[in-house]
Amino acid sequence: MQTAERTYAPKKIEVLRKLKEYSKEHSVIAVSKIRKVRARQMMALRKQFRKELKMVVAKNKLSNMALTGTKKNIDLFLDKINDQNALIFTDMSPFKLQLTLDKNKIDLPARTGDIATDDVVLPAGNTGMPPGPVLSEFKELKVPTRIDAGSIFISRDTAVLKVGEQITPKLAGLLSRLGLKPIKAGLSLDAAYVDGVIFSREDLQLDLEEYRSKIQEAYNSVLALGVEAAYLTKETTPLIIGRAHRDAKALTLAAAYVTKETLPDILASGQQKALALQNLAKQKGYS
Repeated sequence: MQTAERTYAPKKIEVLRKLKEYSKEHSVIAVSKIRKVRARQMMALRKQFRKELKMVVAKNKLSNMALTGTKKNIDLFLDKINDQNALIFTDMSPFKLQLTLDKNKIDLPARTGDIATDDVVLPAGNTGMPPGPVLSEFKELKVPTRIDAGSIFISRDTAVLKVGEQITPKLAGLLSRLGLKPIKAGLSLDAAYVDGVIFSREDLQLDLEEYRSKIQEAYNSVLALGVEAAYLTKETTPLIIGRAHRDAKALTLAAAYVTKETLPDILASGQQKALALQNLAKQKGYS
């Protein structure tokens, strides 16, 4: 009995070819969920970074079929691929890639069912909306309002949703009428593969301000140590010389050693001591 060979549609064969080819050409493979990502965003990213990365949207079964066994520990990376995904092939550091994707996110109007990407805050001020049934919507959300010159004013900045919470139909409608775009949309890495090492979403989220603060703190500590040890470098030499100058001046003042620099301070110190002695004599009844 002859067994029929399984055949694949030309489109699937082309996707398999691309996945295998890009995997060989690039050292980094990253995966990003694309559920609710707008098609125009994907097209814009492909166009903007066509020299730096290749992006393929493929079914998980095809991705597993194409990439299994192609690289060391690739199976651990493939275990993280689920849902609707885009595979990104690049030689760029995955951390730089994540920052690049974050910078290219856009603000979009909220839709019912969207998940808040940040805390949603209604800003204080004139909404431009006349009073009417909408007041009950503000009241439901516990947003303090007042009527002024025929418009609804929000009395103070008010948080109406926390990051990770789902946007309800009423809130989506209200945000739309206020002209607010609270949803940051774009790609965000869920995992990345680099030379056999797999990075998770949490690994790839960098707090740049925290890193800057830590680097500045480390620099200040090393600089202070260098000055304390009198270790001469381009950065420490001015500080060491300044410190030596201050110490030398303090020593000469303590010894009342007269120089062009110390004479004004010695005279001022002597005057202060004389005045203090004069005041003490008056307190003791000596004229």
